[in-house]
Amino acid sequence: MQSSTISTHKKQERSINDAFASHFAKSMFLTITGIAILVFIGTRMFTHIDLNLYGYMVGTITFIGGFFYRFIAWGERPPTKIIIKKGLKLLFRKNTAKTAVSHLGIYDFIRNRGIYRWVQHILIGWGCVLALLVTFPLVFSWMYFTMDGNGYYTVVVMGMDLVRIKADGIIAWFSYNALNISAIMVISGVCMALSRRLKNMQARAEQKFIYDFLPLYLLLLISVTGLLLTVQNIFLHGWMQPQMSLIHQFSVIVTLIYMPFGKLAHIPFRPMSVFARNYREHYGEQHMKECKVCGDKFVSVEQSNDVREVLGVNDMNFDMQDGFNLAELCLPCRRKYRISRFSGIPTHQVKVKEANQNARG
Repeated sequence: MQSSTISTHKKQERSINDAFASHFAKSMFLTITGIAILVFIGTRMFTHIDLNLYGYMVGTITFIGGFFYRFIAWGERPPTKIIIKKGLKLLFRKNTAKTAVSHLGIYDFIRNRGIYRWVQHILIGWGCVLALLVTFPLVFSWMYFTMDGNGYYTVVVMGMDLVRIKADGIIAWFSYNALNISAIMVISGVCMALSRRLKNMQARAEQKFIYDFLPLYLLLLISVTGLLLTVQNIFLHGWMQPQMSLIHQFSVIVTLIYMPFGKLAHIPFRPMSVFARNYREHYGEQHMKECKVCGDKFVSVEQSNDVREVLGVNDMNFDMQDGFNLAELCLPCRRKYRISRFSGIPTHQVKVKEANQNARG
């Protein structure tokens, strides 16, 4: 009699992902837990919390949820997966710091389009960054000030006394007015952007109120109401300040909730441009792909292969009857080849380049 066989199940490997319903749930849980721990440390075990900033805290957490929702949905796309995966491997290239400064610090790619637009983005971008660097530590009580009896403030960072500053000194003045300075920068940049969008006929034809103008109006509302709080405090002895404080807080919260789902979403997504540039530069230095028609080197072999892989994942086949894939042609030849398919004239074999193929803008 054959002995009964006992089926053995291989023990499944378990990971932290098994505890959550989705990547979004895991990201939110870990982020909120991390923030709570940092608040616990920064507030000296919750002994120093400014409840006046509670609304900003709720708005910030809502923004984080919206950002993770957008980022995870975007990151699950096959092309994005490749950029993120290979970008992380290339993060410590020697040119990463230079690329980060160029793309995230001085906006070289915008300066190539014109000084006016470059100044406009510098004012808006760095005005917002300065405001965030001041606001978020205050909202989560990672930084606050305590007043000594001898005319000095003690700056407390993450629960530790960092430095003592004179209440009427230059450092204190910049601390008091950091948000005012950022507001003036943002107002200036937004006014430049609105002027360009309203006067430039091409820009006017391409703009939509909800997508293009609303973000600027929101930034303008935040900055103006923030400056009015200072004006009311200094010149009007606090007249109507509680009401204006609520209006300012409402404008900030609405903008934070809107940010991940509108045009302003490109701000937190912008660091990914460093990954993309590293990807292009690294593989471009190794081996370039030659166009099957004109022979020009137009893209790296790695990127060409990745494009064909992504197209295959999406069940998109661009293998031509001429024996090559459409992704193996440079952009000008690709356009001419598509014209030849419709017209019957072999325009892709003409060795004349387009007049605007190297246009910048």
